[in-house]
Amino acid sequence: MTQTSHSSSFHSMWRELLPIGRHPDSHGYRRFAWTGADTECRAWFQEQAEARGMSYELDRNGNQWAWLGDPAAGDAVVTGSHLDSVPDGGAFDGPLGVVSSFAALDELRSRQAEFTKPLAIVNFGDEEGARFGLACVGSRLTSGQLTVEQAHRLTDGEGISLPRAMEAAGYDPDAIGADHERLGRIGAFVELHVEQGRALDLSGDRVGIASAIWPHGRWRFDFRGEANHAGTTRLVDRHDPMLSYAETVLAARREAELAGAVATFGKISVEPNGVNAIPSLVRGWLDSRAADQASLDQVVGGIEKAAREYADAHGIALDIVRESFTPVVEFDHALRDELARILGKEAKDTEFTVPVLGTGAGHDAGILSGTIPTAMLFVRNPTGVSHSPAEFAAEDDCVAGVLALADVLEGLATS
Repeated sequence: MTQTSHSSSFHSMWRELLPIGRHPDSHGYRRFAWTGADTECRAWFQEQAEARGMSYELDRNGNQWAWLGDPAAGDAVVTGSHLDSVPDGGAFDGPLGVVSSFAALDELRSRQAEFTKPLAIVNFGDEEGARFGLACVGSRLTSGQLTVEQAHRLTDGEGISLPRAMEAAGYDPDAIGADHERLGRIGAFVELHVEQGRALDLSGDRVGIASAIWPHGRWRFDFRGEANHAGTTRLVDRHDPMLSYAETVLAARREAELAGAVATFGKISVEPNGVNAIPSLVRGWLDSRAADQASLDQVVGGIEKAAREYADAHGIALDIVRESFTPVVEFDHALRDELARILGKEAKDTEFTVPVLGTGAGHDAGILSGTIPTAMLFVRNPTGVSHSPAEFAAEDDCVAGVLALADVLEGLATS
């Protein structure tokens, strides 16, 4: 791997982006779709594209594209990620891939690389789903996995629909929908991302290649009981949905441990939400992921069974709705092997190695994998912490990621 790097380009962009959407108290990021922070991030992306003489486009679903060469030529090599965040998320999840993409282009220009294929950098909108509850909205719409009708039904916590939010931000919600012509231009999509786990830290490697994304989904559990006075209602007379919910949370942990999977109730809504009131409704959202479909079915099935038993025991009505689901994603084997070949060739006679690893986190690359060849690179995360202000990647590892991405783009787009 070449030792020449435009690391100053990376650090300059990183410093510019770092303050946007950062909360002064939590120090985490609140870059939610179609908000002021999102608008600032989008303006930053457009500025980076235009500063490099790239052709800038905003597609019908609000995804941003920066092009070198003629997009209509086809067989384009595309890289990028997303700039939005989870509530109080970290700085690296998403933005590292976008910043590294521009820095990799700067590196390739310093090498005087001559591209034989169109090259593009993309910022997919609303990847985290923090505002409307569905992840990867931009890439799902573009690939046709989310219909216009389904998108129009999405609402945030304040009851604002996705179309209203887009319109308030100056975009046309009537234009959204599948964009097969655009995806048909792409020959390969490579997404760089901070690792959301410690596999690379444990192996001592700076950069890795993704093998697959675990199957995963989100389920909403609605426990409906009876509101009553917290101080005057006897325990035996209560129909308290919080008890059933709490027992279900513990059941989720047990089922996940048995299957070697993960299950998390990370979001809750309570009505009437009074300190001195027994709730009438407790709504909790389950996120579960496993290495294979059978294990995931085992975990979720066990949680649902336990939840219904607990609800029946307390006289609680229960509705369970699957809000989203992504099956196992095996990244394109030929493209994955080509990345390994390119990086393995560059790694010869150095200490740089390129392990292949799976992940439990979803990504735009996973959504697009059913339509176009996709692959992913991971950059080491020494703590494994993600979706938190404590998320971190060392400067040397970030630069190693830029160089690895530059080598991959050079191998794919100049051949």
